[in-house]
Amino acid sequence: MGQPVVHFEVIGADPGRLRGYYNELFGWQFATGGPVSAEVSEPGTYGFTEGETIPGGVGGGAGFQPHTVFYVQVPDIEAALTKAESLGGTRVMGPARSPGTELVVAHFTDPEGNLIGLASLGQA
Repeated sequence: MGQPVVHFEVIGADPGRLRGYYNELFGWQFATGGPVSAEVSEPGTYGFTEGETIPGGVGGGAGFQPHTVFYVQVPDIEAALTKAESLGGTRVMGPARSPGTELVVAHFTDPEGNLIGLASLGQA
């Protein structure tokens, strides 16, 4: 078995509006105010999903380009980014640690330009 998908994000310029949209569309509930890396979302605007769904979040804010991304859990962020680059991917962000947590995240694009996230606990 390969590395698991552990998180998803929907990012946009108006996170509150997006959370309302996904609440109405899918019934998703969100908890805002948790720690999130400033590279991912403006502080206080990121809403983590609650309830029966895979872990995810909706955030962003002014200056954030709209996108969706899923995160794959890896043991070593830097090693995974290096391998992605060696296979034709491009590093976009990170590694970046979420404030006050052990969570480290990064983004890269695959050879077709799709944005992919990486997540790891306890290392940068």
